[in-house]
Amino acid sequence: MPSSALAALQAAQSGQGAAGAAFAAPTTGGSFATALTSAVDAVQGTQETANTLAVQAVTGNLDDIADATIAATRAQVTMELASTVRNKAVDAFNQIMNMQA
Repeated sequence: MPSSALAALQAAQSGQGAAGAAFAAPTTGGSFATALTSAVDAVQGTQETANTLAVQAVTGNLDDIADATIAATRAQVTMELASTVRNKAVDAFNQIMNMQA
């Protein structure tokens, strides 16, 4: 695994970084479904924030355009991480199903 990907994964696992809130380990004894729902909600929240700031930037109601740029980048990175995790889960499922055949 490339060092940048490893660093991003470690930051996400420790709850730091752009996508850390979406993929941090749950602190309570919840189920996997609860953790997955929480991660999806966090991704949606990040994208909603980016959309809100983008609208404010376009309408001239945003003081610092860097805030909108950072939010958009954060949303993009979070979505890429969610997509990568999904792809790895599908690959793992397919490998397990191939073992049974």
